[in-house]
Amino acid sequence: MWIKKIFLLSILSITINLLLACKEDTANSSTKAAKTCPGENPQFSIEFFKTNNQGIKSAKGINHVIIFNPKSPKLDFKVNVGLSHKLYAKNQQGKFIRNYVPKQFNEIISDGNSLLNEQKPIAAINADYIGTDDKPQGLNISRGIEYSGTFKNRRSSFGISGGRPQERIATIQAGRRTNNILNYNLVGGNGRFYRQGKFKDICQDLGEFACKEATNRSMVATTSKGYVILLVNDIKANSVIEPSQVNQELLPDMFDNVLSGIASNNCLGKIQEGMLFDGGRSPGLYYNGKIYVENGGAIGSVFLIYKISQ
Repeated sequence: MWIKKIFLLSILSITINLLLACKEDTANSSTKAAKTCPGENPQFSIEFFKTNNQGIKSAKGINHVIIFNPKSPKLDFKVNVGLSHKLYAKNQQGKFIRNYVPKQFNEIISDGNSLLNEQKPIAAINADYIGTDDKPQGLNISRGIEYSGTFKNRRSSFGISGGRPQERIATIQAGRRTNNILNYNLVGGNGRFYRQGKFKDICQDLGEFACKEATNRSMVATTSKGYVILLVNDIKANSVIEPSQVNQELLPDMFDNVLSGIASNNCLGKIQEGMLFDGGRSPGLYYNGKIYVENGGAIGSVFLIYKISQ
């Protein structure tokens, strides 16, 4: 009888140990998944990587990508434009001054106006078009102060709302938002290719030159989980990388593949809204002390991201 009891206790002990081991493996797997898939990690704030045109991470990819969580308390945001004076400066009558000057990407992300609480940005992307009068053309608002142009009500813009970090919302739409808190940080753009989750090939809308010749792309997309994707396609990389169907310049019918791939591979949800920033000679992308793409043209505005130490 006692032999039977010992046998049963041994079986019970083994079963318990197996269950505990299984639970531990599951926990480790969940932790590992959270670490490797940003959209499933509640602590995720921002990440930079390169992809091919299927949205798959690749050291040789020519798409430079930044993904971030607008709700992260570790991040803050600001918009900068080309000015000959301090951002938010007023005249003697108390009105905001807007003396615009043309600035290239490297200038506008490093001048005094690019600082937030004396801190340099960790990331930046070129945004709005610049007119022949050196003014930005679309809707640009920097921490509540507007620096906009002729097309501010007609073209789409991208922005991050004000409020507490956990309440921030990323939006892409034309004109000012009805809820004023959404008009806190906005940058102009043009060429909307996602609306409410539906993709459109905008080649015909862009015209022959912008569609097939001026193929340096700079774009932004928002996802169903509230994340943001920033992407600049560096076609100059083709001179050192063997071109292939999945690693080449982005034509408008390819936008869906690369952005959907990035969203899926990083657990960010489905793409909801997407638009182009100024392309051609204007695209620029900066991350963590390095400019990855810059084509040398003057730009209307930049969207800046800051890492907040806690």
